Amino acid sequence: MRIVSWNVNSIRTRRDRVVDWLTRHQPDIVLLQETKCVDDDLGAEAFEALGYEVAHWGINHWNGVAIISRVGLASVQKGFPGAQRSPYDEARFLSATCGGLRVHSIYVPNGRELDDPHYLFKLVWLERLRAAIDPDQPTVAAGDFNVAPADADIYDPKRWRRRTHASPPERAAIDALLDRGLIDVTRRHLPEPETFTWWSYRPGQFEKNQGLRIDLALVTPDVASRSTGVWIDTDERAGERPSDHAPLVLDLDNP
Repeated sequence: MRIVSWNVNSIRTRRDRVVDWLTRHQPDIVLLQETKCVDDDLGAEAFEALGYEVAHWGINHWNGVAIISRVGLASVQKGFPGAQRSPYDEARFLSATCGGLRVHSIYVPNGRELDDPHYLFKLVWLERLRAAIDPDQPTVAAGDFNVAPADADIYDPKRWRRRTHASPPERAAIDALLDRGLIDVTRRHLPEPETFTWWSYRPGQFEKNQGLRIDLALVTPDVASRSTGVWIDTDERAGERPSDHAPLVLDLDNP
């Protein structure tokens, strides 16, 4: 089984790239973030033509998350359990059961700056995420977490020391998810430093590999035991009009 998580930074801009990637690599489950569209603008028919079922949650031209599956798509839930009150009603968290797994497509708030109210929103959002994930069932929680869990996940840790994505409270929130029993499966297969998933659009950042690892795949131990590999398709960060994120791919043995 192959699962891919990809912040596409606008599906309308990059739909053809995504369809081409799916055609070449044949993933079973696709978790998309930052689709930046309402449901009707996703272009679900392009994915359905490839044999996928599609669930998408998009409210406006911001955020947006999708789950695309060819191994079943059931029990879809938009957002956290309970009432969807502002600002936690943003389209950032989508869950479904696919191929015997509970999968979550996750787009964590950016946080902006350490003294911005959006930073506190991010921390509370991450706490709600922790409560929403059930570690007692086979689970894949993957997406753009907007947190680099360790200094090894940043090309220049000193430069990011007083910025969002690397602050101690954000990293503690990721640790709290791991304390729930989840495993950062990327590091199990790719322990090397300078393994990144995001690079700024500023000239030279990608070419010099000056990036961050902020796209994560957190899985329960039973799923981790089935993992045969994790890889980051950096080719998709290159070329014409790429997303600033590369696809994060998780390969599993069938149960």
